[in-house]
Amino acid sequence: MTTVSSNEPKRLHPHKFTLWVAMGSICMMFAGLTSAYIVKRNQANWLEFALPKSFYYSTAAIMLSSATMYIALKAFKARERSRYKNFIALTAVLGVLFGVLQTLGFNELTSQGIKLLGFGSNAAASFLVPIIGLHMLHVAGGIIALLVTLFRAFGRKIKSYNTTPIEIVATYWHFVDLLWIYLFIFLAWIK
Repeated sequence: MTTVSSNEPKRLHPHKFTLWVAMGSICMMFAGLTSAYIVKRNQANWLEFALPKSFYYSTAAIMLSSATMYIALKAFKARERSRYKNFIALTAVLGVLFGVLQTLGFNELTSQGIKLLGFGSNAAASFLVPIIGLHMLHVAGGIIALLVTLFRAFGRKIKSYNTTPIEIVATYWHFVDLLWIYLFIFLAWIK
């Protein structure tokens, strides 16, 4: 009896492919926004201001959440259900904390008298709204995906250890983390 082996390359799951295309598009969008920021900052009335401390804390929270997401995925692959549930829950909590800290950061800016939109606003502050606002929209999508994954982890018995859905959520969450680190470094130090 002979065994037939296929030399065909392993194909990328269609959902993973779609995610990678979407992440590429998101990168292009943020490259355009940060390029526009660089061009506009040469205006005479550009307002220099420090990023709120909440943005620093939120950076730590999202970086930590990326680490907990990695551990959660690793635990799921090892079929350590209890550990997986703990770390996916911790990732979701840290994701929500990131969103709360970002909101506090915008509140800090407005309490310092920096008007973000409308009459009397400055282009420097106004650029934060689409850049950080769009990132927060993507984070919200990631948090929703984390919460769905969390509810599935606690809501039913796992009959099939199909890692694809969790890998997709993990990939997206790591992407959102890296995107925020890029934006944070850009806004904090590239003036």
